[in-house]
Amino acid sequence: MNTLHRPSIWALSWRSLWRDLRAGDLRLLIVAVALAVAALTAVGFFADRIKGGLQRDARQLLGGDAVVSSDNPPAAAFQQKARALGLSTAETVGFPTMGRATDAQGGASKLVALKAVPPGYPLRGQLTVGQQPGDAGRTTREIPAPGEAWVDAPLLDALNLKMGDALLLGDASLRIARLIVNEPDRGAGFMNFAPRVMINARDVAATGLVQPASRVTYRVAVAGDDRRVREFVAWATEQVKRGEVRGVRVESLESGRPEMRQTLDRAEKFLNLVALLAALLSAVAVALAARGFAAGHLDDCAMLRVLGQSQRTIALSYTLEFALVGLAASLLGVAIGFGVHHVFVVLLAGLVDSALPAPSLWPAAFGLGIGLTLLVAFGLPPVLQLAKVPPLRVIRRDLGGLKPASLAVLGLGVAGFAALLLAVSSDLTLGLIAVGGFAGAVALFAALSWLAVKLLRASVNEATAPRWLVLATRQIAARPGYTVVQVSALAVGLLALVLLVLLRTDLVASWRRTTPPDASNRFVINVMPEQADAFQKALREAGVRKYDWYPMIRGRLVAVNGRAVTPDDFTEDRAKRLVDREFNLSNAATRPAHNEVVAGRWTDGEAGAVSVEEGIAKTLNLKLGDSLRFDIGGVPTDARITSLRKVDWGSMRANFFVMYPVATLADVPATYMASFRAPEMAGFDNRLVRAFPNITSVDMSSTINQVQRVLDQVIRAVEFLFGFALLAGLIVLFAAVTATREERAREFAIMRAVGARASLLRQVQRAELAGVGLLAGFLASTVAVGVGWALAHYVFEFEWTATPLVPLLGSLAGALLALAAGWWGLRDVLRRPVVETLRRAAE
Repeated sequence: MNTLHRPSIWALSWRSLWRDLRAGDLRLLIVAVALAVAALTAVGFFADRIKGGLQRDARQLLGGDAVVSSDNPPAAAFQQKARALGLSTAETVGFPTMGRATDAQGGASKLVALKAVPPGYPLRGQLTVGQQPGDAGRTTREIPAPGEAWVDAPLLDALNLKMGDALLLGDASLRIARLIVNEPDRGAGFMNFAPRVMINARDVAATGLVQPASRVTYRVAVAGDDRRVREFVAWATEQVKRGEVRGVRVESLESGRPEMRQTLDRAEKFLNLVALLAALLSAVAVALAARGFAAGHLDDCAMLRVLGQSQRTIALSYTLEFALVGLAASLLGVAIGFGVHHVFVVLLAGLVDSALPAPSLWPAAFGLGIGLTLLVAFGLPPVLQLAKVPPLRVIRRDLGGLKPASLAVLGLGVAGFAALLLAVSSDLTLGLIAVGGFAGAVALFAALSWLAVKLLRASVNEATAPRWLVLATRQIAARPGYTVVQVSALAVGLLALVLLVLLRTDLVASWRRTTPPDASNRFVINVMPEQADAFQKALREAGVRKYDWYPMIRGRLVAVNGRAVTPDDFTEDRAKRLVDREFNLSNAATRPAHNEVVAGRWTDGEAGAVSVEEGIAKTLNLKLGDSLRFDIGGVPTDARITSLRKVDWGSMRANFFVMYPVATLADVPATYMASFRAPEMAGFDNRLVRAFPNITSVDMSSTINQVQRVLDQVIRAVEFLFGFALLAGLIVLFAAVTATREERAREFAIMRAVGARASLLRQVQRAELAGVGLLAGFLASTVAVGVGWALAHYVFEFEWTATPLVPLLGSLAGALLALAAGWWGLRDVLRRPVVETLRRAAE
């Protein structure tokens, strides 16, 4: 007796996969998964290589195995403890100052980063120096001899000097002996905004640049056995926590980080945000495409049931098919992401060293996990319903339709996908706002679109309304479930697109906010009290009539309301840093015009009073009436907070955290600072520095230009990845519009059969698409304003307010995009011959 041969699950899966690939039924799924994986892995590969580079060069970045950094000469106990543990030590001193050429060489001046080094420097890494500009250089264990200066090559061009010429630093004249090619503890490929000048530690005193109120950084590097280094770090950290030493920071392989890393962190947040949006949009596209795939295979599964296939076989075959599709799409996405991350390295050249180590396999594995999770969470639930199609559907088409996915299955999948996205975000706040905001938005969109359908049905008067409007309203109201899904999906896609546009135009614009036309472009510090009158006279003689002039006083907050404060009293990192270091105070008889008092009252000449910037007051939990004690050069000074000021740190004016409303503060060391717009006359800066060699003049125009170039690089990288999110958003729009394609075809077939003209049906289709797009655009843009504000305020720390026109423009954009997607996805529905549409309607 012959038995019917049933194909195995593998054979059934392969046949189904091959047929669906040829028919194009899986095309949308593959594109959506590949896009999500590519976006996430591109950022993952880039971040992984940055992390690997920093770990590889950690000791070189620090110049030792650990570093004790301080604002004042470090206590001798640190070096004594290090030597007791058998560790090598090297103390360096660094600060910005002005380097000058002699009058015979033109007298040009330039802000430089001066570093004085002792014998034995560097403890870790290698110093590379050259003899002439363009030299590849050679490594050396030497340091500048007394009377010598080693400089960055660009400084020669800036000052019109050559090798062997004299470089003036304060009161000292040093001979330029070598060029610095690579300095290990400067950073790993990150830009510095001032050329380096390296001198022998014995020459610092001769320059006369270190004054009581000078801002100098002292760094004691230690190196040796790893166990002894960890013991030293633990001891030094305990000393800092005790509060016996102030302004001291302990940096190790775990805590040390270059300053420009902050810029990369912000860039990575932008890139992660765009990647998250692409992944979220792809999840919506996968869900819509999978439901359409399942709807198109209902009849096939009914026939398989008639032929004797069990529900288990059908379920396993489709699970295997989707697993293969997910694996292939994920591998494609990983390959694309690996290629794209190289573009990031090129776009961020100058911020990061191009000689980064190879990435690990973790981003690739994570990308595969994301792709498979995407299909399992959003693709399989509707497809697995195919196993439950009854055989009777072969003759009764009303049986076995798709039902909403099980809340348990859907919830588990969504929770897993959300957890992966939170992990990849690398910033919990960013992840929660993006993922949580989208989850809440979907629920909100669904509820409001359902309500809108009800209101539309009740508000259209069929007796007086145009026929096309009546038919469009009936179309929408006849299938409220599909309409809710369609509006919600469109709104989610538009939400991401609107949010990205707002980020690009508003948040990035805030980041790169330009200065006013008359803003100060020079900041001069370290003007000594005995030079004050002569310096202001020099400004007036040069035609500078408007300038800020304030004392700069170095002080440390030591007590609030009579209670001593330490960094351990605060949980926020910024508060810890502020309490742990000295910061600049000032005094003025009258309130600065560019500072607005937002609480309390500034009283000119009020003794024992102090005005605090509102931001630092919030950070340090200070309020009006609190009594503050500052240690200013060893002199304790008490004052009560009588006002809080709002300070615009982007105003290019002289601003201070704390100001005393008096003309003078007796018995405290101080220097003066000035900010002004330099006159457009040749040689002004050089003459000023020659007259006052100890001052530091900062040309802010060039610094701002350099910062903006960095931001331009970051923005180009973000905009490049923006293409992934844009494509994912368009896929969602296309999937949402075409989700009801076959239903529309059947309805239009019936209408055409009873005499409806194609022009009328075209009006109905356009009205329906425009209405759905308008509603989705309005909902999306409204929510985008809220999500954008949260990202600006809590993640990127921008002051941002969206224009009231955003909802209107979003509504119009939604309507146009829905019409465009509808024209492309539904263009053949109205072109089918009547006979074909009737036959399809009868199937």
